[in-house]
Amino acid sequence: MDKQRLDKWLFFSRAVKSRTLAQKLVESGAVRVNSERTERTDHKVGAGDVLTMTVHTRLLVWRILDPGTRRGPASEATTLYEDLSPPPVPRPLGEPVHAAREAGSGRPTKKERRDLERLRGEDNGRD
Repeated sequence: MDKQRLDKWLFFSRAVKSRTLAQKLVESGAVRVNSERTERTDHKVGAGDVLTMTVHTRLLVWRILDPGTRRGPASEATTLYEDLSPPPVPRPLGEPVHAAREAGSGRPTKKERRDLERLRGEDNGRD
């Protein structure tokens, strides 16, 4: 049965963008192999192993189907694992994605700035 280094497999499966990031992910303790936490990047994984990891605040649970031989296209990478991840937690409605600015607070708009210049008598050659 073929086995592959954990960091290489994470790179081949496109869980992370580079092998260095895969090593950092494993060394941080964010990856579990068959429910056992590992910090060894050279841990050997193969078909049938279940990986549980947190990548970019998402919980991923993948069963390895094939150890892989290269980092190919995304369509090839998805054949290396079966996704057993739970669905993401839905974001509550009405919660702003980013901070909203109150009208009239902060810097004036271009129109407001021109109106202020007109009041002050600063023409600046316009009109």
